[in-house]
Amino acid sequence: MKQADIAFSDLSKQKGMKAAFLQYLDSSGVLLRPDHYPIVGKDAQQFFQHINDSAFTLTWVPQHASLAESGDLGYTYGIYTYTNEDTTFQGTYVSIWEKQADGNWKFVLDTGNLGLGKEK
Repeated sequence: MKQADIAFSDLSKQKGMKAAFLQYLDSSGVLLRPDHYPIVGKDAQQFFQHINDSAFTLTWVPQHASLAESGDLGYTYGIYTYTNEDTTFQGTYVSIWEKQADGNWKFVLDTGNLGLGKEK
């Protein structure tokens, strides 16, 4: 699961945040975002469809991962970095992951905040 979170961040760096989130978002996944009610399922997928991520990069590093005894549910949390042309911000995030029938991991809930402020 932690490796899935790392691969998720790597994909965001390589192909953009939109591609990464759409690939790793479970079909019933939930996004908790500032100034929004919970964004669920198809609405969460549509949320990313309208994002233009060509002017920024979003990456993150999981600092901790914990897996349920059942082995099919867990969470990661860590620090994310948002970088555009002239500014870098960091914040914290948490993702809840569910193992899919094919053995891959997708997140079922994702949230973050700007808790660390401006780096540069």
